[in-house]
Amino acid sequence: MYDYARLTREAQQLADRYETCRMSSIGKSLCGRTLHLLKIGTGPMPVLYAGAFHGLEWMTAAVLLHFCRRLCQAQESGLTVYQIPVRPLLREITLYCVPMVNPDGVEISLHGESAAEDYAPICAGKTHRWQANARGVDINHNFDAGWHVLHEMEQNAGITGPGPTRYGGHYPESEPETAAIAALCRKTPFAMAIAFHTQGEEIYWQYGRHTPPVSREIARQLAQASGYQVSQPEALASMGGFKDWFIDAFHRPGFTVEAGKGKNPLPFTQLPAIEGKLFPLMACGLHTAQDLDKK
Repeated sequence: MYDYARLTREAQQLADRYETCRMSSIGKSLCGRTLHLLKIGTGPMPVLYAGAFHGLEWMTAAVLLHFCRRLCQAQESGLTVYQIPVRPLLREITLYCVPMVNPDGVEISLHGESAAEDYAPICAGKTHRWQANARGVDINHNFDAGWHVLHEMEQNAGITGPGPTRYGGHYPESEPETAAIAALCRKTPFAMAIAFHTQGEEIYWQYGRHTPPVSREIARQLAQASGYQVSQPEALASMGGFKDWFIDAFHRPGFTVEAGKGKNPLPFTQLPAIEGKLFPLMACGLHTAQDLDKK
């Protein structure tokens, strides 16, 4: 498993070891856990990669941290990552990485209701399928992108209050985790953002009338690099998420990548195979972002 303590330890080791990696925070979770941010590179073009929006999807935090390590190693040694020279890449872009957007949810799913501290009664007996934050709000339903329509859809589906998944809260950005990553995006002009989830081996790229035309081509390139399929989410997954909000708020390319296949939580034994497909996609995303200001 890959919990909050392990992420924190490995992220700090990475920042201590490599000068190009700087570690900071974008805020704290409901239970007071730090929302770690890693910045890699010195380029003027910022790109955001974020993972573990959902408790059972802690695998994405491991993948993101390991990719950051790969970038740092290649930058120090002057090597390439999937045929992409890293030193010139990191002079053009800066990767902002938030590997674990929902650390409380990860801890609840891995360690049980005691990890929710004062909110333990909300998740008692349900932790084996816990995706939400400690208050029982699904972070990826809590963004202001069709939220009111989504809220009505949730109610029609019988989702009327806090629970393991799909409850979008009382209002958009009601949760500190949602508000923290939204604030990061408002103060940093990201050229592109990718949210990493599990599972399905799919790439979502579209939301509403503000989807940039270039997004379709970028999604195609990401799919070619990874072997994933370009798809369109449906029903309760079709709005209210980070990718949807990013596109709608900034009119820039935003993507959701569903990594791996199976039933969440995916077994940690899948990590090498998932990284084998995701690392080329991640490298492709950074390489593609270099040219966005020219399009």
